[in-house]
Amino acid sequence: MVRAKKHLGQHFLTDLDIAQRIVESLSLTHNKVMEIGPGTGVLTQYLVQRPNIDLNLIELDKESVDYLTAHYPELNGRIFFRDFLKMDLTEVFTEPFSLIGNFPYNISGPIFFKVFEHRNQIPEVVGMLQKEVAERLAAGPGTKVYGVLSVLLQAFYKVDYLFTVGSHVFNPPPKVQSGVIRLTRNDVEALPCDETLFVQVVKAIFNQRRKAIRNSLKAIPFNREAIADHEFLTRRPEQMSVNDFIELTSMIQANALN
Repeated sequence: MVRAKKHLGQHFLTDLDIAQRIVESLSLTHNKVMEIGPGTGVLTQYLVQRPNIDLNLIELDKESVDYLTAHYPELNGRIFFRDFLKMDLTEVFTEPFSLIGNFPYNISGPIFFKVFEHRNQIPEVVGMLQKEVAERLAAGPGTKVYGVLSVLLQAFYKVDYLFTVGSHVFNPPPKVQSGVIRLTRNDVEALPCDETLFVQVVKAIFNQRRKAIRNSLKAIPFNREAIADHEFLTRRPEQMSVNDFIELTSMIQANALN
């Protein structure tokens, strides 16, 4: 048996119907799939049944790697004892691939920042994570949980909150509920603004989410007088849509200080 390790944020799903439902939520428009943190293979057992799948597993727990290697000989050479957050994804796939996993709660945020960074290589993500975080990623403007990752991901993905999973179907049971989400890449190839500046603007504004936007942009050098009367500057972060953030970034870019 593989022991769940607290320092790795492991909670093993025991409900096979839910596991199958998660796997079936993956559309597989691309046959290449990377599973993060397979643990004892509760999702893997259904993934390997999908036709023509090119599946690779990324696992940081050596005990799990040994278990998976013994139980899935057909995946010989495709089980990587690696840290997803630190690895170069092109070591596994140079072509687009789908991402799936029961993501460890303690690193779900960093996982999705990495997804954002590799958005042109990852057209689809299906994952289970802490319900609160899943809701945040799918949240729209006007909600309290709308935040940095909501905006960054929704600029390039359609984000769907699929269903909630109770804590009783895990071993050990977590203290929180879980949520399953799906990210599907949209048709936006590039934003009509500097994308590095876009990220900087979104982070700066949400880092001071209780303030009006004009007070959150002090660290970004641009001619403030040029847009001093714009309504965006009087808003709070949660009142801004993704397109509003793009428009604001474009205005800041147009008035950059050289």
